[in-house]
Amino acid sequence: MHSIKLLLATGLFLLSLSTFAAEQLYTHQPTVTPELAFDGDYTVGVTTLKAVNPKQLNTTNFTSFEDRELTLEVWYPAEVSKQSEIATYKDVTRTNKEFELLGGAYRDASPVKTKKEFPLIIFSHGYTGYRSIMFYLGEHLASHGYVVASIDHKDSTNADVIASGSPFSGFPSTLLNRARDQQFVLDYFSQLETPLGHTVNTDLAVASGHSMGGYGTINTVGGCFSFSDAAMKQFGIPEQAIALLLPLFNTCNAAQEKADPRWKGMMAFAPWGGEANVHDLNSLKNIKIPALYVAGDEDDVSGYENGVKKLFENTGTTSKEKTTYMLVFENARHNIVTHPTPAIAYADDFDIGHYYEPSWDIETINRVNEHMVLAFLNCHVKESKEACDFLPERVDATQTKQEDGSLSDVWPGFKDRWGTGLKFYRK
Repeated sequence: MHSIKLLLATGLFLLSLSTFAAEQLYTHQPTVTPELAFDGDYTVGVTTLKAVNPKQLNTTNFTSFEDRELTLEVWYPAEVSKQSEIATYKDVTRTNKEFELLGGAYRDASPVKTKKEFPLIIFSHGYTGYRSIMFYLGEHLASHGYVVASIDHKDSTNADVIASGSPFSGFPSTLLNRARDQQFVLDYFSQLETPLGHTVNTDLAVASGHSMGGYGTINTVGGCFSFSDAAMKQFGIPEQAIALLLPLFNTCNAAQEKADPRWKGMMAFAPWGGEANVHDLNSLKNIKIPALYVAGDEDDVSGYENGVKKLFENTGTTSKEKTTYMLVFENARHNIVTHPTPAIAYADDFDIGHYYEPSWDIETINRVNEHMVLAFLNCHVKESKEACDFLPERVDATQTKQEDGSLSDVWPGFKDRWGTGLKFYRK
């Protein structure tokens, strides 16, 4: 989709500079981009849907129930007409600065007319965030034959927290609802008539998320939470209600009796919770579906050694196959999946910290993510042996000089001499 973005954006700018205000983040796609990071065969559509989960616990008082409305941004293989318009994504930074980004998908384009159904990938943002924060990845996967639904998690978006006046107002809701929201969205696409009902194959679903989204993802697919009284108090749960609420928080499988068999994989980008010890590590061993962790080894939010790496090492060890993976960006911190920094965010250090990686170009990170995520999904969801070959066998991406002066083999799909600063583990 990125190559399409350049051509379309150029034309739009030439037509009218005064009427086109959206910022273009991706302006070119270098030839050294990993192979699976290039566009797929499908044109991409995007639409915004509203889904209501009735009678959910009100986390402002923990004594009442309310309908929980979720806004979804959904990318899908599409057919484009002359009336189709390129999508823009509007939101606010953490300090309430408005921005609008130019995408590569077509807003409300018709889904492709085919009997083929596409696997469903569910995205969850961090705390705080918004549904389009990984739009580049949603567009990319849709171009390769997936439907991607990204959730605005109520109480936990930038806009919600700004409106509340308290930076941690939405954290109790985040702790309780991340996994529940993911499961509800899967059920929504499975059981309700939606504009994409004939397009989505919900029997092939993958849960994924960044930071708090990753925290919830682990629970959704079979992990259990193990909150203590002290942790609950620390995270803003009313002390007088802790004893009553612990059973609600300490659930497994998104509060279901068992993990939904429709989940065929999970992807956790810098998942939070390892350092806080809120996951039951023994339960993680029972996650038998393929899992991909993505981390920065200098993550100062979720932690690495006692954070993401610990979660990876304890996930899926009962499986005989090595289908639990971890991609590591060396010297990266927490922002290893978000889109690049909007121009207006450079005006405030707090806003920059939501996107910027000091040691990495974010677009490079995004290209690597596109490649590795697609290899993982095509291998384990679409069961393509060819795609499995793109998952590295050698841990270190950096090539080393051999005795004869040649370089060691490059990672599959990477250009010679361009794979550095990356490690890939499987267990």
